[in-house]
Amino acid sequence: MSNIKIEYTHCLEFVSEHEIKGYQQSIDRHYRSITEKTGKGNDFLGWVTLPDELDEAMIQDIEQTAGIIQKKAKLFVVIGIGGSYLGARAIIEALSDSFGNYSTTGEYPKIIYAGQNISEDYLTELLRLLDKQDYALAVISKSGTTTEPAIAFRILKKHLEAKYGLAEARSRIIAITDKERGALKQLATEENYKSYVVPDDVGGRYSVLTPVGLLPIAVAGFNIRQLIAGAKAMKQEVLSDTKIGLNPVSTYAAVRNAIYSKGKTIEVMVNYEPKLYYITEWWKQLYGESEGKENKGIFPAGVSFTTDLHSMGQYLQEGMRILFETVLSVEKPNAHLEVPSADIDLDGLNYIAGKRIHEVNHMAEKGTTLAHVDGGVPNIRIVLPELNEYNLGELIYFYEMACAVSGYILDVNPFDQPGVEAYKKNMFALLGKPGHEKDTEKLRKRL
Repeated sequence: MSNIKIEYTHCLEFVSEHEIKGYQQSIDRHYRSITEKTGKGNDFLGWVTLPDELDEAMIQDIEQTAGIIQKKAKLFVVIGIGGSYLGARAIIEALSDSFGNYSTTGEYPKIIYAGQNISEDYLTELLRLLDKQDYALAVISKSGTTTEPAIAFRILKKHLEAKYGLAEARSRIIAITDKERGALKQLATEENYKSYVVPDDVGGRYSVLTPVGLLPIAVAGFNIRQLIAGAKAMKQEVLSDTKIGLNPVSTYAAVRNAIYSKGKTIEVMVNYEPKLYYITEWWKQLYGESEGKENKGIFPAGVSFTTDLHSMGQYLQEGMRILFETVLSVEKPNAHLEVPSADIDLDGLNYIAGKRIHEVNHMAEKGTTLAHVDGGVPNIRIVLPELNEYNLGELIYFYEMACAVSGYILDVNPFDQPGVEAYKKNMFALLGKPGHEKDTEKLRKRL
């Protein structure tokens, strides 16, 4: 039985139990497509069995490499974009101290990121920071030619070699790339970089439980074995019984698609813990890139409450009724802090004196849910007992499987991203990349 629970009582004013359960036959069929690898994009289903197939030798190797990095670096730069960094960042920030990248067992290298944008100011400021600190880096790319990380790696490789010398620089670079081909694989072989493989049958946004995510998470000082154990437990549960109401993946996929059929085309992921911000960002990529095809799909958005209740809360309460909310709720905090009593109750808060901050936050969640439901917004609740590696491993696998099932319900390929190439083609032409000359003048005239 997984630790994650799905509640959808506050959807039943908008869609009936009968309509939700009506997805059972479709979901059963799509589970078979996934497990038997007969559906669209079936050559990218390696993530399905990945938790059970992670090699003990590889896990030990990642832990040993992380230990080496921890001894020689204060900063660890993760170079990647999209799924090549978002999954790791989501887990690391969910588990870290809010004001620094530390685990509960001690201080570890701070994980920072590059290659996720093309900002000159960002890269310049990063170089200033790296001038002052010992660092190592992981460059993550199947091809090695994706523009954003390739630019960042070219710059940081040069900086690392100038700072430490060629031999030491090589010992501080880890390549996570294709097994056999690509520019990064070729360079890693020539330079003798420590390397890990991105499996051919695992796409970037499903790669958290490969070295793409496991290495940075281990360097940050967190328990990757517990993360994997959580994913294994969720896999076992969701593949053993597909019944809506019992299976969290089936339940979430059915409810969100039933709501979508009512014209609710935007799903707003809500968190009440700031540490979950990048879980939302990873979820947005996973679902947006997987479902948004053929002019179909639920648009994934995200807010952080109670902060955004003082801004986006107005639209959520009274704006266009085309959205629903999914609240990612944490039952138990890792700390204990109470509201103090004041001798002079000028702010009027003595009525909650002695209550834990989490209880106040939890009542804000409940009150907001009821207000938004009254305002015409269906509400799904995903409940985690607490934030730890095991529960987050469950959550990662839950979201991945639910995304695959939901994508198949929409009758799209959840594992490709053809629309991502459109901006690249235009950017290459405008930059004058060889082979794009015919488009260059056309695009410049349009600008």
